[in-house]
Parts: sequence; C-alpha cells; structure tokens
Amino acid sequence: MLPGDPVVSVGELLRRPGRELQIHGSSYLGDALLAAGLVHTVRLTVAPTVLRTGRRLLAGTGPATGLQLSRHEVTDSGLLLLEYEVTGSAPLAEFDGLTQFL
Repeated sequence: MLPGDPVVSVGELLRRPGRELQIHGSSYLGDALLAAGLVHTVRLTVAPTVLRTGRRLLAGTGPATGLQLSRHEVTDSGLLLLEYEVTGSAPLAEFDGLTQFL
C-alpha cells in the first residue's frame, strides 16, 4: 500500500534507483498514472471473446496518449499479447493500412 496520493507516491518511487514498477488489474490507478505521464510501457492482452458488458480499461479524462508497438505475440489459444511504449501526445490522424484491413 502506498501512503497518500498514489500519483505522488509512485512519482517519488520512480525517482529512486531500482527496477520497474508494475500495476496489475487496477484500471483506476493505471489511468491516473497514465494521465500524469508516469507510465512508460503498456502491456495489453486481447482475448478472442466479446463480453458486451463491463468497465472500460481507461475511462478517465486525461489527454490522448500516443503508443508505439514494441512487441507482439499471438498464443496458440488466440490471445494477442501487445506491448507498447508510451510516446507522449497522440496524433489524431488516419493510420496507414487501416482502410485496406477493413
């Protein structure tokens, strides 16, 4: 458990020497840290399932964030494992290849 404001506490931890910090399963904390610019890598798993209910992964009011795909893998069961590096602000534009894919 972190004392006080988690964004401030994580910011202080990131200024210390050491290994990476990881967040598992906390969309609220992850969203707040991403909006504060404290997230450097985003790892997502996409399952071949449509739930139709549930919570959004990132539902806060932070700025759009740019991501650059750095690693990907497809498992035998159809999971898509994605790793992105955070690049800063997100350009609002069309993406090459999207029209051909759709």
